[in-house]
Amino acid sequence: MSEHNHLQSKQRPKLWHCYTSRSLRALWALEEMGIDYELETLPFPPRMFAREFLELNSLGTVPYFVDGDTHMTESSAIGLYLVERYQRYDFGLKADHPEYGDYLNWLFHSDATLTFPQTLVLRYSQLEPPERRQPQVVEDYYKWFLARLKRLNSHIVGREFLCDERFTVADIAVVFALYLGDGLGLSQFYEPQVLDYYQRMSARPAFQKVEPIGKEQSLFSPTPYPFENVPNLFG
Repeated sequence: MSEHNHLQSKQRPKLWHCYTSRSLRALWALEEMGIDYELETLPFPPRMFAREFLELNSLGTVPYFVDGDTHMTESSAIGLYLVERYQRYDFGLKADHPEYGDYLNWLFHSDATLTFPQTLVLRYSQLEPPERRQPQVVEDYYKWFLARLKRLNSHIVGREFLCDERFTVADIAVVFALYLGDGLGLSQFYEPQVLDYYQRMSARPAFQKVEPIGKEQSLFSPTPYPFENVPNLFG
């Protein structure tokens, strides 16, 4: 029995997930790797619509991931954890690989640089009550997100994947940011090579299988740019 199969047989990791949320990164990684997992879907945002979840995860955020004694809340970190813990280097790079630093950089870049401004766009265009929405913040940060795509714009020219000419969890992490941007209507501003990369990666069977999960029970999905006629979640 291989090492990763042996680990799988000992425990079944569990993921808490919301439709269109960052937990899609972890769910997509689990599916690509063929790891047997337990899944619980929640309405978004769970801190509002599934308050009992706060007893389990005090942050009230997804993903929430449990694997034995390991408890995790960071979506890009979960993909890296799965590669290392389950020895799934078919979806990741080892530390002695010449592109290892670039691989790690894309994993962290995906959230710290790309998803961060999107969360402000999402919050102040549609997650806050109407009287607390901030059009100037929304405008500033959607433009900030697009500006932060510059590294990807140049890096992906002539490449199929981000690293080592193969699909890794770094692609999962970055493509989720592009997916969220697409949901916000910002993909109309993507450079052609980035849009092509996003469309190719999101066409993968594992993504197509897991992306709709939770949609039927979802109480929210992003309203696309120009963010008009946004529903009031508090109404």
